[in-house]
Amino acid sequence: MASNLLKHLIKLDTRVSVSHNVCLPIRCLSTASPRMKDKTGKNIVFVDGVRTPFLLSGTDYAPLMPHELAKEALIGLMRKTKIPREVVEYIVYGTVIQEVKTSNIGREAALSAGFPYSVPAHTVTMACISSNQGITTGIGLIAAGAYDVIVAGGVEFMSDVPIRHSRKMRSLLLRANKAKSLMDKLKLLSTFRPNFLLPELPAVAEFSSGETMGFSADRLAASFKVSREEQDQYAVRSHTMAQEAQEKGYLTDIIPFRMPNTSKVIEKDNGIRVSPIEKISKLKPAFVKPHGTVTAANSSFLTDGASACLIMTEEKAKQLGLKPKLYLRDFTYVAQDPIDQLLLGPTYATPKVLEKAGLSVKDIDVWEVHEAFSGQILANLKAMDSDWFAQKYMNRQSKVGVPDLSKWNKWGGSLSIGHPFAATGVRLTVHTANRLVREDGQFGLIAACAAGGQGVGMIVERHPDATAL
Repeated sequence: MASNLLKHLIKLDTRVSVSHNVCLPIRCLSTASPRMKDKTGKNIVFVDGVRTPFLLSGTDYAPLMPHELAKEALIGLMRKTKIPREVVEYIVYGTVIQEVKTSNIGREAALSAGFPYSVPAHTVTMACISSNQGITTGIGLIAAGAYDVIVAGGVEFMSDVPIRHSRKMRSLLLRANKAKSLMDKLKLLSTFRPNFLLPELPAVAEFSSGETMGFSADRLAASFKVSREEQDQYAVRSHTMAQEAQEKGYLTDIIPFRMPNTSKVIEKDNGIRVSPIEKISKLKPAFVKPHGTVTAANSSFLTDGASACLIMTEEKAKQLGLKPKLYLRDFTYVAQDPIDQLLLGPTYATPKVLEKAGLSVKDIDVWEVHEAFSGQILANLKAMDSDWFAQKYMNRQSKVGVPDLSKWNKWGGSLSIGHPFAATGVRLTVHTANRLVREDGQFGLIAACAAGGQGVGMIVERHPDATAL
């Protein structure tokens, strides 16, 4: 394990920012190495992405339905890119906690947003990497020659999640619906018991183990000897950097959201809060009580929000007069033990996607990694810096190495900005794109863990036409 890793993280000066016209010491695009070779034959590009403000669940978005958030993200994307809806050939949209009335939310959101009936849409779900899956599904469809222009995105709405009747009550209601006579219905009614009314409440827990993700994060932090102090320090870092990015106007992926039937317009994320370390250090453990280290302050919070992005072939972008931000170069999905290694997706995905792309850790100018918990992030960093872990669990000769933390989540992350499960992948991608432009970098790496012990790694390259923020 790296003894200086966390000290470096804590000491990192969060007030230093890089102007978009400053050339970093590592590499400027004007003197960059040759562009990475395209593997699809299509030179697939990421044109741009948007998102609604990410809000704490139970706040301003609470009266809405999820497709209304998704609709606004889709409309906002069309406005920002200035292309007609008719140009889009397919929509892939993600969600995790599904609203049963709009099970194919991609289609319902597209219809609500005014896309032609002839534009197909389907919904994907892969926990916290659902909109990553939306993007890479789009890459596959374009690479296969099926389409040239695809919209991908995701939405999560935790203010109103489905709460089911108990199974006994559901069975009774279904049988009552089929009963033909009054006598049959009365017989069924006689079998009713008060405990049938106990609801089945949803939980952020693993079906295979029954363990909540927070409990897993606590065990992971303990396994890698990540202290409570280190976790709280990282949380302060995330919120501080997000607040700085917000104040400096860097979060240009946000589209204002006008609440229906009101004059209220929401323009920024509402979960960014820089609290003194002395205050958050007094919070009690949220999951493993009384001795755990994961708290409400060093965990991502339940969030409502939606995102959308536009991807297409480079040739099509030129035809439409668009200036893409990124080449979508490589991606990989990983899966590991969903109990002891539930949140280690970035550790497994990073070396795999780097090797596919022919790059090393030092080649990456921008890192955008999903922050589920402070302890999860710090455990991943320690695992990435461990030869022992690489050899014992990853069948690798040596560690992948520690990223340069001055390039890591510089605009905050899910801990501070928020984490609407299925919308985060697009947020990570557009922040990577905008940071590459502002920081004059070439390559970005996106990584995230997800429920089920899965994860994603993506390599993107700044497009030479990428200038506008």
